[in-house]
Amino acid sequence: MKRFATGLLLLATVIFLVSRWWEVNEGPVWIGYVRAMAEAGMVGALADWFAVTALFRRPLGLPIPHTAIIPTKKDMIGDSLGDFVGENFLSEDVVRDKLARVEISSRVGAWIAEEANADRVTAELATAARGVVTVLRDEDVQDVIEQVLVRKLMEKPIGPPLGTVLEGVLADGSHHRLVDLVCDRAYDWVVANQEMVLRIVHERAPSWSPRFVDDLIADKLFLEVQNFAWAVKTDPEHPLRKAIDTFLVEFATDLQRDPDTIERAERIKAQIVAHPEVQRFIGQAWGTVKGLILDAAADPSSALRTRVRDGLVSFGTRLSSDAELRGKIDGWLADTAGYVVRHYRREITTLITDTVSRWDAEETSRKVELQVGRDLQFIRINGTVVGSLAGLVIYAVGQLAFGG
Repeated sequence: MKRFATGLLLLATVIFLVSRWWEVNEGPVWIGYVRAMAEAGMVGALADWFAVTALFRRPLGLPIPHTAIIPTKKDMIGDSLGDFVGENFLSEDVVRDKLARVEISSRVGAWIAEEANADRVTAELATAARGVVTVLRDEDVQDVIEQVLVRKLMEKPIGPPLGTVLEGVLADGSHHRLVDLVCDRAYDWVVANQEMVLRIVHERAPSWSPRFVDDLIADKLFLEVQNFAWAVKTDPEHPLRKAIDTFLVEFATDLQRDPDTIERAERIKAQIVAHPEVQRFIGQAWGTVKGLILDAAADPSSALRTRVRDGLVSFGTRLSSDAELRGKIDGWLADTAGYVVRHYRREITTLITDTVSRWDAEETSRKVELQVGRDLQFIRINGTVVGSLAGLVIYAVGQLAFGG
C-alpha cells in the first residue's frame, strides 16, 4: 500500500513535469488543466504523506515539532486509553446495564440444562479436581489434617456442640426412628435367645431346686421379658420410651452445662483420638480421600460425577423456569460486578497503562502501523485523487472567471 500510494505521487510528479514543460513550450490550452490537476495531486499526496508519517516517525528524520506522535506520546496515549476504558466501560452503571441486558443466569441455565453441556462442565470440574489434588503435596495436606484439624478438635470441648446437635434432633423427633430400631432389635434378640435365658436360670438356681421347677421359672421369665420387649416395640407411648426421651433430653442439657458430663465427654474424646486405629486412620486420611477423588474424577460413570452432572442439569432446569431465582442470581452478579468496578477500576485500567508503558516506543509505533497502516495509506491515495480533482476544479473556475 505504501508503494502504491508513493507510485501515485510519482505519477502525479511526472505528469506535472511533462505537462508544465509542454505548457511553457506553447502546448495546447487543455494542457494547463492537466498541469493544475497534477500539481494539486502532488500537494495533496505530499500533505497526507507528511500527516500519516508524522504519526509514527519524524518525516525525513527532521526534528519537526508535533511529529513521531505515537513514539513520543506513548505513555500519554496509554494513560488516556486507560482513563477512557475506565470511564466508559468500567463504570458501575454501564456494567450493571450490560449484565441486565445479557441475562447471564437465563443463558447459563438453558445451557447447562442440556445433558451434553452438563457432561462437559462435569468433565472440566473433574479435570480441575485432579489437577488440584495432584499438585497438593501429600505431606503438607497430612500436616494440615494432623496439626490443624485434629488440634482444633482437641482444643475445643466437644460436649456443648454435641449437646446442641442432640437437642436439635430431639426437638424435631428425629431420634424416634433410632429408638424404634433399637426396640426392634432388642425384641428380635430376646426371641432369638430363649435358650440363653434357660441356661442362666439353670446356672443360678439352687442345687436342691428340681429341674422342672427351673424350667417353669425360666419359661415364665422368658415370657415376661418377651412380652415386655413386645410392648416396648409396639407401644409408642410406653413408659420405657418416655424414660429414654427424658434421659436423652437431660443428657443433651448436661452436655452443654454440666461440668462433670462435659469433662467425661472430653475424656472419651481423648481416648477415641488416641486409639491406635483412629491414629492410623488419621495418618492415612488424605491418601484415602485423594484416591477416592482421583478414581471418581477419572471414571465418567462414577457416582460422584453422575451426581454432579445430574445436579447441574437440575440446577439449569430450575434456573430456566424460576424467574425469582434468576432475579436473585442476576442481582448477586450485578452487585459483585458493581463492587469490583467501584473498588478496583483503577487497578484494572492500570493493566492497560502499565502494559503500554513497558512497550518499546519504536516497537509500539511499528505494531500500530502494521495494524492500521493499510487504511492510513488510503488517506494518501485519497489525498492524491481528491487533491487532483480539487486542483482541476479550482483551475477551471479560475479560467472561467478571469479568462486567459
